[in-house]
Amino acid sequence: MLSRTADHLFWMARYTERAENTARMLDVNYQASLLPQSSEAAEQGWRGLLGISELLRDFLAKHGKISPRAVIDFMVADEANPASIHSCLRAARENARAVRGTLTTEVWETANTTWLEFKRLIAGGAHRRDPAEFLEWVKFRSHLSRGVTLGTMLQDDAFHFMRIGTFLERADNTARLLDAKYHAADSEFFGEGVQREPHEVDFYHWSSVLRSVSGFEVYRKVYRNTIRPERVAELLILRPDMPRSLAACINEVVSNLELVANTQSEETRRRAGRLRADLRYGRIDEILATGLHAYLTAFLDRVNDLGFGISRDFLVPA
Repeated sequence: MLSRTADHLFWMARYTERAENTARMLDVNYQASLLPQSSEAAEQGWRGLLGISELLRDFLAKHGKISPRAVIDFMVADEANPASIHSCLRAARENARAVRGTLTTEVWETANTTWLEFKRLIAGGAHRRDPAEFLEWVKFRSHLSRGVTLGTMLQDDAFHFMRIGTFLERADNTARLLDAKYHAADSEFFGEGVQREPHEVDFYHWSSVLRSVSGFEVYRKVYRNTIRPERVAELLILRPDMPRSLAACINEVVSNLELVANTQSEETRRRAGRLRADLRYGRIDEILATGLHAYLTAFLDRVNDLGFGISRDFLVPA
């Protein structure tokens, strides 16, 4: 496959997944902001989201003061913000348009319709009128895109590059979502092995995190007990049967890398395989003992390194 074609397919999938995960991060903060809390705690939640997305400085330069409406506008509809849902869906559509001949009609029509409908909803102020409903729509369109891809695309190199893009982006964003929650809460649970009693765990905040990754029912099925932070972390990091966990995402990345391997990609495959092994044989108590923030930061660095390796080995050089 031509590297330029692979590049468009990889980034089309990444941008679609990024739009969904931005919606998920916004949704968890929006739902948390509806709970009884001080204005300082609410602001810290939004500040944490911008910080983990590396957008705090840009936001403050443009808006000056943090407010839920300003953050939602910035992360949803701001054309100048390259990480906004607007920018992601536009980029996904443009990458799809560049390789229309490689995609099935259904996949192209889904990407194009999503972009056109998004512009109509933004023009009507849907993201301000009912943020929760609008963010659910963004997630639904991403689900639809993946379903159409699975249901209509030949499982050839084009399909595999789309899967690599999807799961590399999902791994990055799941780690960022976890880190954003702990950053915003300024939790002491994960520092130096200090544990809190069960009644001290904020059930509503942890359940909102689980719901943001469609994991609330999964948690209940797997653990069948009160929501505990260490169990949430274990589910979203180490469980390979949880679709949005770090382990599940890296498993998919490695499997698809093997199917498109070339003579240049041995080192990238080795690093991906080592990351998968670390997740497969990792233990949550070991992760917590070293500090969850440090673990997730190191994980994000390794995912970024994988992205650079994939670009170098297969795609158009940056």
